[in-house]
Amino acid sequence: MTKATLFDYYRSSASYRVRIALNLKGIAYESVSVDLAGGAQKEAEYRARNPQGFVPMLEIDGQRITQSLSIIDYLEATCPEPPLLPPEPADAAHVRSLALTITCDIHPLNNLRVLKYLSGPLGQDEGVRDEWYRHWVLEGFTALEAMAAPRAGRFLFGDRPGIADICLVPQMYNARRFNVPLDDLPLLVRVDSEAAGIDAFAAAHPDEVAPALGAG
Repeated sequence: MTKATLFDYYRSSASYRVRIALNLKGIAYESVSVDLAGGAQKEAEYRARNPQGFVPMLEIDGQRITQSLSIIDYLEATCPEPPLLPPEPADAAHVRSLALTITCDIHPLNNLRVLKYLSGPLGQDEGVRDEWYRHWVLEGFTALEAMAAPRAGRFLFGDRPGIADICLVPQMYNARRFNVPLDDLPLLVRVDSEAAGIDAFAAAHPDEVAPALGAG
């Protein structure tokens, strides 16, 4: 049985993705909390493991793997069932495009270190920071809705969850935290609701893992 250790933070979108993927693949893992809000990611002990100081990081099969999509790619290659990508190359490219729209174009503009820089060195108040967040998420989600709609089924692509849905659900969680208006995004709202009914997604939710990670 594969043993894995996930260096995690309960509200980290990228960590949330990996928790979902591990759950879908049926891979048991130990969680080690890295308190981003408290700056634990900057400590020398963690930087020695991961020079970027980011989460998630997965220790598995004697490897240390960083970056959520690289981790998920490794899980897909080493534990192919259930598949997170469709078998046809064109379909797989489409699904990757949906996932990357979230992980490369939406999330990096809104992660914790960016928001801290806005409110810290740049001196922006909470209202400006939150408006920044809502603007970029809504712009990205509007494009994502249009991209996914022609080939969506129960999920963003077809009728079983895949990597695009794994990326969507954490971003939807954060969008709600920052009061991003979702009324004009019926597909994304519906897919998020579908995913919430699947144990692998529900068990990865921040409210479920926070006690185990020692987070408040």
